[in-house]
Amino acid sequence: MSLLEAQGLGLALPDRAAKRLFQPAPQREILKDVDLAVALGEAVGLVGESGSGKTSLGRCLVRLYQPTSGRLLFSGRDITHLGESELRPLRARLQVIFQDPHSSLNPRRRIADIVAQPLIAFGLADPATARRQAVALLDRVGLDPRLGGRFPHQLSGGQRQRACIARAIAVEPALVIADEIVSGLDVSTQAQILTLLRALRRDLGLALVFISHDLSVVRALCDRVVVLRGGVVVEAGSVESLFAAPRHPYTRALLAAIPLPEPDRKDGLEPDWETERGGGRSHADRRDGRAGHWC
Repeated sequence: MSLLEAQGLGLALPDRAAKRLFQPAPQREILKDVDLAVALGEAVGLVGESGSGKTSLGRCLVRLYQPTSGRLLFSGRDITHLGESELRPLRARLQVIFQDPHSSLNPRRRIADIVAQPLIAFGLADPATARRQAVALLDRVGLDPRLGGRFPHQLSGGQRQRACIARAIAVEPALVIADEIVSGLDVSTQAQILTLLRALRRDLGLALVFISHDLSVVRALCDRVVVLRGGVVVEAGSVESLFAAPRHPYTRALLAAIPLPEPDRKDGLEPDWETERGGGRSHADRRDGRAGHWC
């Protein structure tokens, strides 16, 4: 059984750019019939260009956004329409690391207090114990515990992101959504964060949904890849099969945009987006016969 499963998930949000005076904002469809499953301890990469719906899907998966259609199952339980009071006990098991640590950390609180706060909020430790555990967590993610006395603006971008990781794992979640968490970092810091995430997955048995536009990063960390375009899943498969033989031209274009070795292409064809978009076909119609890889 999957730890987290989305079945036909759809999302529409108000389009405030198209809002007219004294009129409600029209709804804009963001996600369309998305199927996604994450197993215990598995790392799944969500990739696509800006505006493809990656972040919106990540927020739906942890119910920060309310899906407008479909079902969302966590440990076999339907959480699609649970109220906040029913969701609260599950929040500790579903954590998020946001893209910009500077905006997701309270600028008026010290780092150790920020990391300790989830432990206190979920009643897992008293303030003194939570503070001691926060110091240990900072050390675990590679931060000098003395930095716990600093404010977020006194840390570098990589240090702030490590603090966000420490906060996310403080409550020992089953699944973490990591939303573009290395996109603003230099290459060496990216490598350090990826190494840390691999170690945490191994040591804690974490399941991970890793959102990125960079397939080279996803290739280094994830077990499976799901490709989104315009709110639709156009291809999904294991890292090995998708990188060795991408089926959809959009996936091939994403791969061509990064400095990675590719299999020789002998067809000489340019991508044809419109003929490969799926056309409303079911996932069964799009399967190519390779286990775990469909388009």
